[in-house]
Amino acid sequence: QLQLVESGGGLVQPGGSLRLSCAPSGFTLDYYAIGWFRQAPGKEREGVSCISRTGGSTYYADSVKGRFTISRDIAKNTVYLQMNGLKPEDTAVYYCATRRRATARDICTTEGGAYWGQGTQVTVSS
Repeated sequence: QLQLVESGGGLVQPGGSLRLSCAPSGFTLDYYAIGWFRQAPGKEREGVSCISRTGGSTYYADSVKGRFTISRDIAKNTVYLQMNGLKPEDTAVYYCATRRRATARDICTTEGGAYWGQGTQVTVSS
């Protein structure tokens, strides 16, 4: 079973920034497209941003375009989600996920993830 571990969540004021990290357990991350998802209480899980194996192709949900940036560091075997200009509506548990033989866009929009991390809480509040 492929395992992913998220970190970097916390409490931040509106307009603040956080950087989330996604690291693998037991596999090399650059073989897989990776997606960031979030789920708030009472809402369905939402695909936030996804990145291809090489990092050459990315996807962003309309709600985060211009504020969030996904990237990957091959040397550190880690995928990041830089979140700027955070809003209260960004409050959610954030998960990273992957699926074999799927593109970044398909993971974020249609297929979803097959392997998930445990999630990290992001709370945006004054």
